[in-house]
Amino acid sequence: MSNNSKLHSVRFIEVTAAQAGQRIDNFLLTFAKGVPKSRLYKAIRKGEVRVNKGRIKQTYKVEAGDTIRIPPLHTIEKSVITTVSDRMRQQLTECVIYEDDDLLVLNKPSGLAVHAGSNIEQGIIESLRIIREDCPYLELVHRLDRDTSGCLLLAKNREALLNLQQQMVNHSIDKRYLTLLRGGWRDQQKRLIEQPLKKNVVSSGERMVKIDAEGKSAKTEFVPLESFSQSQLTEVILYTGRTHQIRVHSAFMNTPVAADDKYGQRSFNREMKKLGLKRMFLHSWKLGIKHPRSGENLLLEAPLSLPLENVLEKLRSLS
Repeated sequence: MSNNSKLHSVRFIEVTAAQAGQRIDNFLLTFAKGVPKSRLYKAIRKGEVRVNKGRIKQTYKVEAGDTIRIPPLHTIEKSVITTVSDRMRQQLTECVIYEDDDLLVLNKPSGLAVHAGSNIEQGIIESLRIIREDCPYLELVHRLDRDTSGCLLLAKNREALLNLQQQMVNHSIDKRYLTLLRGGWRDQQKRLIEQPLKKNVVSSGERMVKIDAEGKSAKTEFVPLESFSQSQLTEVILYTGRTHQIRVHSAFMNTPVAADDKYGQRSFNREMKKLGLKRMFLHSWKLGIKHPRSGENLLLEAPLSLPLENVLEKLRSLS
């Protein structure tokens, strides 16, 4: 039966031990690829989705042996995309920096969204599921902003996903970024910023993340690596993983990220653009993890792209 015909008929799925523990909405996404989450939530609210013949909430976690009723999920909200452009296919094939039976790690290009959204029909995860037909299971372990490049970690089985997500929760993954900041600090000492962040604060009609006492705790360490006349190459160590954390904390120090059009400084951004910087200078440089199967320490590293390296060379020549 094709994916399309499956979406138009009622199905009953029994949860296996490997699938247990997932929230019902995430479980359904596995069987309804391309269907908007809004359609899934509506099906749960209306009781179209049933677990052991009973209604459930979207926060319900499926258990081994559960029988899930999945209703017809055809929708006119969004068509299911089944093809990937040659350019996207080439980009995603060339940016693989590590792969084994459990992991797939990309050096994510800037400008690509990791998943589909309200204005994005196809992201990296949707594209990979089409390109990599040899991987029946493929899930994002974490996310990167669309304009951020670098290490993006995906799991190739549920056991690996749960293990790596738990490492995230325990803050045991070593997450390091490279960024170019405006100005810098003369003493060349590292800075530790602990300021709570609250997201979706509307400012002039734009959704922003702001430092707010009522927000979630956030901790970022900035380590200067190289100073230029009006900027500083900086290593950033993330102890928490809040939305826009590096961008907001660096702006808090009055040293915003270069080419950040949301929290940055316009005149500085214009100067950096003259040097050839066409994107935000924020790169997920290194991820230190324990391999989910072997338990061995694994250091994943994504080199800077050539355009970013070229900007640094120009800055060195001017210093």
